[in-house]
Amino acid sequence: MAATSDAAGAGAGSAAAFSAAMIDLSPAELAARMAAGNVRLIDVRTDAEVAEGAIPGAEHIALDRFDPAKLDLSDGREVVLYCRTGRRSAIAGERLSAATGKPVEHLAGGIVAWEQAQQPVTPR
Repeated sequence: MAATSDAAGAGAGSAAAFSAAMIDLSPAELAARMAAGNVRLIDVRTDAEVAEGAIPGAEHIALDRFDPAKLDLSDGREVVLYCRTGRRSAIAGERLSAATGKPVEHLAGGIVAWEQAQQPVTPR
């Protein structure tokens, strides 16, 4: 089995490479990246979930509409995905990683972990 810790590994499109293609961020790590700028935060939860609140500055693309081929990634911002607990953002991240050949970051534990860390959530 190939080494999975090399984040620069191109062509990581096989099913075995998907777990290595995801990078977990803690709420504190995401908050720091957001404060530094250059982050494109994408919420892949349902419309109903987003209506209950979201992380400030997040863009909403529900998982059932998430198509990496339609994402304009030309602005150079790092894409970070999140959902309620991290499961759906991992699925979206695997799709994006397969399309780009690069690892994708997501919020480990999702918005549940974000709120438990007392990070801000805005009502929609």
